[in-house]
Formats: sequence, structure tokens, C-alpha cells
Amino acid sequence: MKTIPYLLIIIRFCMAPIIIVLAYFKDIEAKFLILLLMYMGLLTDIFDGIIARKSGVSSEKVRRLDSQTDLVFWLSLGFAAYWLNPELIKSEWKSILIIFIMEALCYIVSIWKFRKETCTHAFLSKMWGVSLLVAFTYLIGFQEAGWTFYLAVILGLLSHIDVILIILLLPKWQYDVPSFYHAWKIRKGKQWKKSVFFN
Repeated sequence: MKTIPYLLIIIRFCMAPIIIVLAYFKDIEAKFLILLLMYMGLLTDIFDGIIARKSGVSSEKVRRLDSQTDLVFWLSLGFAAYWLNPELIKSEWKSILIIFIMEALCYIVSIWKFRKETCTHAFLSKMWGVSLLVAFTYLIGFQEAGWTFYLAVILGLLSHIDVILIILLLPKWQYDVPSFYHAWKIRKGKQWKKSVFFN
């Protein structure tokens, strides 16, 4: 049980180059396989944390590895969406640039304050992940942006603001903080109930 979280993280990391290679072929079968890997990747992301907490191996090392693997995984899907639909992605470049800037800000603020990258696994970030799943399903599977894309952008913006507030409020670096409200409670020395499914 204790090795399963690591295996799930490694599997998700290995999916990234496969997704990029598949995007090169630009056919219907490749798109289907990319979507299949995306959904499988989300399942590994959900269960690696739950199993790690259940088996008592939810350490800083595991959570940081999970965070960085998430970044690589979602970036590979972003590149795949671009190669499969370059004109569509180019038409939305301003929204995409905002998300990249916010992601960079999270890292900059965290490294500036704690000398470590961010690893909050906040609730809004999880919701953003679900919205990305839907948005990439439309982008890769149906070559459409629409409301799913804009919902992902809005949730991405909100989740990054939440992460930055968490970093600024925390008195010391910590992983698995659900929201800036919980960071405020930690700052005030107040207790909060943890859940095996989220933190």
C-alpha cells in the first residue's frame, strides 16, 4: 500500500510524454487515446493522495512530487491541445497568458517567502483541475472552446489568487492547505478538521 502513491505519481508523469507524442499524429484515434490518458491521469491524481493519507505516507516529499507531476501532466495536455488546434488556442492567447502569469506568480511568491515551491493542494485548485478536464475534453475531443474553456480560465484565476493568499497568510511553509481561510486559521493557531479525501 505504501508504494502505491509513488507508482500512481510515476504513471501520471510517464503519461505526459506519451500524450505529447500522440498529439503529433493528429488523428481521431490519437485524440481518443489522449482523452483516455487524461481521465486515467485524473484518477491517479485523486487516488494517490487518498491512499497516501490512508497508508500514512502522506509526507512533504510525496505531496511535492505530486504537485510537480500535476504541473508536467497538465502542461502536456496544454501542448497537445495547441498542436491539435493551433488556431483555436491562438485566438484565446490572452486568457491562457493570464493563467501562465498567475501560475508563475504562485511559484515566485512561495519561493520568495519560503524558499520552496507551492504545494497547497487547495480545494479551489482541485475544482480547477476538474474544469480543466472538461475544457480539454471539448478542446481535444470536439475542437471547441466555449463555456468550458472560460469556466476553466475563471476557476484558474480564482484558484491562483487563493493559493497566493494561502502563501502570504501561512506563518511557515505547509502542504495540503484547503483555502486561504484555513491558512488564516493556521496563522491564528486555530485547529481545523482534516479529511482523508482532501487533506
